[in-house]
Amino acid sequence: MSAIRRYEKIMEVLLTNKEVTVAELSDRLGVTGKTIREDLTKLEEQGLITRVHGGAVLAQGDQFGILPAKEPLLKHAEEKGDIARKALLHIKPNDIIALDGGSTTLEIARRLDNLPITVVTNDVYIISELAAKDHIRLVVPGGYRVRNMLAGPEATAYVKQLNIQKAFISATGIHPEHGLSIYTGDLIEFKRALIETAREVIAVVNHQKFGQTALRTFASLNELTMIITDNKLPSEVTKPYEDAGVTIIE
Repeated sequence: MSAIRRYEKIMEVLLTNKEVTVAELSDRLGVTGKTIREDLTKLEEQGLITRVHGGAVLAQGDQFGILPAKEPLLKHAEEKGDIARKALLHIKPNDIIALDGGSTTLEIARRLDNLPITVVTNDVYIISELAAKDHIRLVVPGGYRVRNMLAGPEATAYVKQLNIQKAFISATGIHPEHGLSIYTGDLIEFKRALIETAREVIAVVNHQKFGQTALRTFASLNELTMIITDNKLPSEVTKPYEDAGVTIIE
């Protein structure tokens, strides 16, 4: 198993259990404790985990765009509410939009009026939120469940057949050189399908994610139509993104 795949597996275990020991990871992944400790050091250097005696815990439990199995927690609620309000200004009656999985896109769904629009989503929390809004045509691709999201080749193939006007995309980190990134490869193909299909690709990320990089890049800045963020992003941070030709809505 490659190092990058081990990193993904480690993060998947931590997302479910919040804490894991070196011995448990060694047994699960079939590698030595030394290899696991080296992997944990790499992940800690990226700010994804925190080392503890004999193992590791997540650095931030909700930072990855995959929410807990139970009631989702909304960290940075004020910032995500600000982003959602701005995103709603770009949604009009009869639009065909996609809401990528994540806590910020969930906040958009919560605030979305019962408009005659079509919403494509793979997030089960968003599906639950929109199901009661009878004027919204809800389109749910197939696939298997990864925490609160649906993924897999069926979902990806279905999305590629659609005429999506605006896709609202979430990410773990956004960086001038490394673009948009996430911690696991399971969701990359679905995100790529949204990006390649939509006429407008709108990243919705709070200011804490700027300058951050996770394990796997899934989009470059030049693929984005715009970035919507909250009003706490320092002006000096925006320059490299604007220099890349991306419109930033603060």
